[in-house]
Amino acid sequence: MLIALRSIITYVAVALYILLVGPPFVLIALISRRHTLLYRVGHGGVRLGMFLSGITCTVAGAENIQRGRAAVYAVNHASNVEPPLLFHALQELFPRLRIVYKAELRKLPVLTQAFDLVGFVPLQRGNPEQSLPAIEGAARALRDGASFLIFPEGTRSRTGELLPFKKGGFVMALKAKAPVVPVAITGARLAMRKGSLVIHPVHVRVSFGEPVETGALSLDDRDVLASTVRARVQALLAAAPSTRA
Repeated sequence: MLIALRSIITYVAVALYILLVGPPFVLIALISRRHTLLYRVGHGGVRLGMFLSGITCTVAGAENIQRGRAAVYAVNHASNVEPPLLFHALQELFPRLRIVYKAELRKLPVLTQAFDLVGFVPLQRGNPEQSLPAIEGAARALRDGASFLIFPEGTRSRTGELLPFKKGGFVMALKAKAPVVPVAITGARLAMRKGSLVIHPVHVRVSFGEPVETGALSLDDRDVLASTVRARVQALLAAAPSTRA
């Protein structure tokens, strides 16, 4: 009962934060073109949600974060809390961090405008007419120095088992000759299981692996690249300490 009440408080507080704080800063960013402000405001909302819900996060392998060059960060996906937690873990890349997200999220007010301003990329699953130009645009942003966070499984895993990786994010990396950093997040599935709205207070661990270089690879190697990164994410998951609520 207490956890459910805490979840409601978290949802209400974060929604009010977005609706009250978001619009003025979106307007300021539009006028001033200082998009860094939106990253800070967004991170503030993430920190608020973490504090109210009781979720804590630690980072392992931070030395593998590519601070001096653009990279693609490929992470497993089993819970709705994972994208904001990865945003938090990669905060030192602001404002050069972009996220590839499901186009369905464009229904959310305020966030859509903020996502567009900072260059986040929506993808419509099963729609190559939209996804192929989006991947081309993301590859250009990569070449220009922006890093991308992707969830190559394409959807959340109900069991926590790693699903097959889709190739779009790896095509993007290959086109830009950017390294792919395997990332494993553990504990988040206990915070919020697929199909549940209750947020449990848990400790989450984000582990960054060594980057997989793509400079010598071609588009024909996309299957090999996806398999290699998936195997490394699987190894990071297996090596992570067990987490519990």
